[in-house]
Amino acid sequence: MQKSFIMSWSGGKDSALAYYRAVLEGHMPLALFTMFEEDGTKSRSHGLPIEVMEAQAERMGLPLVIGKASWSGYEKEFIEHLKKFKAQGINMGVYGDIDLQDHLEWVQKVSTEAQIGVHHPLWQEPRKNLLKELVDEGFRAVITVVDTTRLDERFLGREFTHELIDELEAAGIDACGEEGEFHTMIVDGPIFVEPIPVQFGDKVKVGNYGILEVKLHSEE
Repeated sequence: MQKSFIMSWSGGKDSALAYYRAVLEGHMPLALFTMFEEDGTKSRSHGLPIEVMEAQAERMGLPLVIGKASWSGYEKEFIEHLKKFKAQGINMGVYGDIDLQDHLEWVQKVSTEAQIGVHHPLWQEPRKNLLKELVDEGFRAVITVVDTTRLDERFLGREFTHELIDELEAAGIDACGEEGEFHTMIVDGPIFVEPIPVQFGDKVKVGNYGILEVKLHSEE
C-alpha cells in the first residue's frame, strides 16, 4: 500500500539509497527532515552546510525541514517534528539504518511517541551489497568526513567506486562506515534532476576528525 513519508535525511549515501528504494516501492515523499546544530548552520550528523542540503532537496523537488538542537535537546526536538508531520497526515518516516540495533530502537521509540509509522528499506541487508547497488545505480557519493583514529585522511574527497570499496576493506574498515568511521555526501544520482553544484575546499582537522570543506559553486 502506498504511504506518504518524510525522509530522515543526512545528505549521505545510506539515506539516499533508502529514499530511492522507498520511492521505487511506490511510497510518496513529502519532505526531507534533518537535525541541525542549534544555530542552524550545519547538520548534526554529517556537518554539511544548510545551503548544500537545500540544493539537494531542491533537486529532489522536496522541501527541507530542519530541527535545531543541542545533543541534550535532540530527542525532544525530533519528536516534536515527527508529531507535526503526523498532524499533516504523513504516514511514516523513512530511515537509512542498516544494522545498528540501538539506532533502530531509538527510531522506534521516538516514532511510537509521535504515533507515526517507521520504514527501514535497508535493514539487515549485507552492507557490501548495498554499496555495490549504490555504485551500480549511478549514485555519486564522496567521503567528506573521516575519523582519523580509524581511517587515513587521504580518503577525504574520494568518490565511491568498486575499487574504493575494496580499498576500504583492505584497510580493515567497514566499507559502509556504519560505525562512524567516515561520512559521505551524495553529489549526484537517480534521485536528483541534476548534479549538486558542489565545490570541495580545504581539509580541516577538528578533534579526531578530518573534514572536507563543502560549499556550493558561487554563480559568476
